[in-house]
Amino acid sequence: MTNEESRDIIMNNYLEPYHRNMPHDGYEKTNTRNVSCIDNINLYIKWKDDTIEDITFDGEACAISISSTSIMIKNLIGKTSKEALEYIKEFYKMTDGEPFNKDLLKDACCYEEISKQKGRKVCANLPLKGIEKAILEHLK
Repeated sequence: MTNEESRDIIMNNYLEPYHRNMPHDGYEKTNTRNVSCIDNINLYIKWKDDTIEDITFDGEACAISISSTSIMIKNLIGKTSKEALEYIKEFYKMTDGEPFNKDLLKDACCYEEISKQKGRKVCANLPLKGIEKAILEHLK
């Protein structure tokens, strides 16, 4: 993916995020925030047994956090908790600059270069930290 393609994906998901400010009655809520900046996102997850049926979100955050949340939601709806945790693991590998499964991450590969920008890495990982916390809580 070229740098221009990555920027386009990030900006499209920031300007028109998927499932932002959608109704969330009957959903489990988890909050994820970056204490060193404004990023503060509420994630709302609807489960059907062990499968993520739907995810919505609201809150304030930078372009990287909002776009990462939007992309994550699109990629995790319909996944089992095990599949979602595998996706998260691969995302963390990517943002750490390690080899990762591009086929699994799909358009989230737009963050491949973020490992070179420590501050932005925190922003990209923020929603994944939140959904990971929610999945582990759901599995208890």
